[in-house]
Amino acid sequence: MSTLAVEKQINVRTAAASHETILRRALLAVAVIYIILSLYLIFETRGRLTSAITAQDAAIERLRERQAKTEDDLRASNQALSQQLGITERGLQAAYAGTTAELRQNQRVFERRMQDQQNAAADQVTFEVAGVRTELNVAKKEIAATRTDLDSTKVKLDRAIGDLTGQSSLIARTREDLEELRHRGDRNYYEFTLTKGEHATRLSTVSLQLKKADAKKGKFTLNVASDDCVIEKKDRGVAEPLQFYTGRDRQLYEVVIFTVEKNRVTGYLSTPKSSGMVAGE
Repeated sequence: MSTLAVEKQINVRTAAASHETILRRALLAVAVIYIILSLYLIFETRGRLTSAITAQDAAIERLRERQAKTEDDLRASNQALSQQLGITERGLQAAYAGTTAELRQNQRVFERRMQDQQNAAADQVTFEVAGVRTELNVAKKEIAATRTDLDSTKVKLDRAIGDLTGQSSLIARTREDLEELRHRGDRNYYEFTLTKGEHATRLSTVSLQLKKADAKKGKFTLNVASDDCVIEKKDRGVAEPLQFYTGRDRQLYEVVIFTVEKNRVTGYLSTPKSSGMVAGE
């Protein structure tokens, strides 16, 4: 398989992993938006209930004012009738009492009706709040599941795919990770820092030279000199294993860059245990 085909395969796999991460982040964003909309529905429903209660209280107050005005009108009318028809004071009081009783009865009926409407509105709000709580619990479970999937994806990404073998390779992303790999004792690890414009740095049986470093994009271009030939690793990314075969036995070497700064990169070279020791620059 040619180097170009392998690089295309790596780009496809990297794009697939990025797509999966985007989908999971989108799912998390949708869940958060859903929770916000549910809380908004609760507050809006409570606001409608408060407005309805205020309107009902105002209606009751208007009814009381109307009752007081009616009572005043009745008193005035009764007095006029008493003078004109000679109705006794007792008769007037009886007529007044009857009218007042009817008005009070109407008031009690109206207040009961308003109370029933308030109770019905409160029951509706309680029902809607219970539904929202159920939906929130479901959303919490979905968010927890999404976090679990994201953690699992992060663990999987700790293994990167080599650009030649197409297989997962355990890599270090920090100096602490590099120390852990060294303690494993499976391979030799040589840490280095390369600066653009400097001569090639000799490590083990190969030489490395930095040609370009883009800190903003996390990209770099590296020349690998091995077996009297130079291999250009162009526009590669952080934590991307750069693999090549070298030596009489065609042993697999691996370069990993874990920091990209302006005109400078830091990383390590991984070689089989049987490879040569470090040489000078």
